[in-house]
Amino acid sequence: MALLVMVVLWAAAELARSSPAEEGLLKVLGLERRPRPPAPGLQVPRELLDIYRRQRGPGALDTLDLPLPGRHTRSANTVRSFAHTGKEDDRARRKFRLNFNVTDVLASETPTAAELRLSGLQPGQRVQVHDIVRPGRKGNEGPILRILDTKKVNKEGSVLLDVTPAVERWTSGSNHGLLVEVDGAPQRVKRDLHTMFLYSDDGRSGPRGLEQLLSRKKRAATQGKKHRRKDGREICRRHPLYVNFKAVGWDDWIVAPPGYDAYYCHGDCPFPLADHLNSTNHAIVQTLVHSVNPNAVPKACCVPTQLSSISMLYLDEGKVVLKNYQDMTVVGCGCR
Repeated sequence: MALLVMVVLWAAAELARSSPAEEGLLKVLGLERRPRPPAPGLQVPRELLDIYRRQRGPGALDTLDLPLPGRHTRSANTVRSFAHTGKEDDRARRKFRLNFNVTDVLASETPTAAELRLSGLQPGQRVQVHDIVRPGRKGNEGPILRILDTKKVNKEGSVLLDVTPAVERWTSGSNHGLLVEVDGAPQRVKRDLHTMFLYSDDGRSGPRGLEQLLSRKKRAATQGKKHRRKDGREICRRHPLYVNFKAVGWDDWIVAPPGYDAYYCHGDCPFPLADHLNSTNHAIVQTLVHSVNPNAVPKACCVPTQLSSISMLYLDEGKVVLKNYQDMTVVGCGCR
């Protein structure tokens, strides 16, 4: 499966957009369609850029979990930013309602956490956010609210509030938005100053062992070993393969990376199998039988034995998405 992914990625980089290979690559990335280019002016939130850089930084583990110490995002491998979808409101208010359209995500992925970032406030103000369980009826009864979080605004004039219980309720109930209360001077509602980050698990990631978690710290297992036999045939090893997103015209919606090193495995699995070829006992037995009777079984194959994940930051209409993809880069090759 992993080798098939590498082949699809290479083909997509070679063929024009809207080709079957491009469709295959989109499927690997869990996308039903090519994201539409965003409207001019859409900016990547600093929080998502910081997460992306930490995942690619020195010493980073190869984990699909998001590097957010002290924040409980659980099994999330995706985070999206959502802008307020209500009308612009320039009136100064101490209370205002925010709406976020997360229906599509909740229908296909499992939410693990959600945070509301409010900016443009006065340092020291106290902010409280509520889930609107049921909106009020004018002249009849007030709304039913559930308090979610309350915090003080930091010196930069922003605050990050936990709204996870509201999103969890929206998975099976109605989404009437959030009600924000600000102590002190009234605030003006500006959509570009209020963002919700939704963390989710798309269900595409399998369990990962310690060897995989440490794979970013390792080099390919065959690095530094002899690559050719005496007869000139190349021994199983990792080869360069760079996937360039610009080659398929995807640089208008992928923010980072511009491409990545996928690598691939190729070469001979000679008898006897050397230790550095990461062979299983079964592969050793199969190679032994083949050496005695080549017609009985084929030789062991050169395949990826260790893979690592990549992170992608891309734009999808009005959303900015950070997603981690499992088993996308070959770290080591061996005979299996």
